[in-house]
Amino acid sequence: MHLQICLVICFALFPVHSRDIRESEESVLSENLISQINSAQSTWKAAPSKFMTWSTASIKRLMGVRPEHLMEIKQLKPLIHEIPNDLPENFDGREIWSNCPSLKEIRDQGSCGSCWALAAVEAMTDRRCIASNGTQNAHISAEDLLTCTSVGDCEGGSPVGAWQYYKRQGLVTGGNYNTKQGCLPYTLPSCEHHINGSRPSCDGEGPAPPCSPKCIDGYPIPYEQDKYYGESVYSIGEKQEQIKTEIMKNGPVHAMFGVYADFLAYKSGVYQHLVGPYFAGHTVKILGWGVTNSTPYWIVANSWNEDWGDNGFFKIIRGRDECGIESGIVAGAPKLK
Repeated sequence: MHLQICLVICFALFPVHSRDIRESEESVLSENLISQINSAQSTWKAAPSKFMTWSTASIKRLMGVRPEHLMEIKQLKPLIHEIPNDLPENFDGREIWSNCPSLKEIRDQGSCGSCWALAAVEAMTDRRCIASNGTQNAHISAEDLLTCTSVGDCEGGSPVGAWQYYKRQGLVTGGNYNTKQGCLPYTLPSCEHHINGSRPSCDGEGPAPPCSPKCIDGYPIPYEQDKYYGESVYSIGEKQEQIKTEIMKNGPVHAMFGVYADFLAYKSGVYQHLVGPYFAGHTVKILGWGVTNSTPYWIVANSWNEDWGDNGFFKIIRGRDECGIESGIVAGAPKLK
């Protein structure tokens, strides 16, 4: 069974998939599926979700990894670490780098398949703050990356291309929706992915906003002068010791994985795929690791606002490339000002 799962995972980010679901107006997330998860006595728990009212097509639009990513990641030169002897059993970047508040934040992609952009700028922002010992903590703009580059849009994008653009052309600053932080804050409204709350529904999707290479009114720095750049772009091998060392030395990494229906219902614990069909490739930020009840896990930030999962974060089983989480990691060093 594990061999079959591994073969599925290897091609999880490609559009042709033996377990793909068809584009439809029906949701595959149900009370029955949630009951199956919670009766399995697994490492995690599921809960009813607003995703139960979403169509398959709408859910798949949130997954924004283009299928060529696995080929692009193989073209990057991997950074090979010498593994230290003192890798800790537990490591939480939110505690280690407490002077960098961005590690505790959860962004919201809204009704847009922009996870590729949000996860990229989250890791870029964290790494710049860490490398500068907390002196450069401005948010790198997801809006700039989403709307003013050719590497992606609301239909999905290239994680590798995002980091390469950051290195070559640079990105301006910009915080979350309705914050007025930085040059170009995110303009797509936050919405309800998981619960019936005060935000509007995320069901459905519009196009990406038009590019506006001009800072918002009142921002004191011109657009071109506000840009920050990356120094390098590289991949990290899928061995967990390499990923741990990279995170511990340089900060959170940008990871890709295949999303199945049961992931949408995640609430707590250490996720591992149990039941339900495959949707598409999604990108997230890994910021730490740990062990609970003898189960190793990664600490991961999602981009579906704080109402989803564990206040926007989740844990996923570590060390067996679950859903491809360890085989498509990209990162890079910042060029400090």
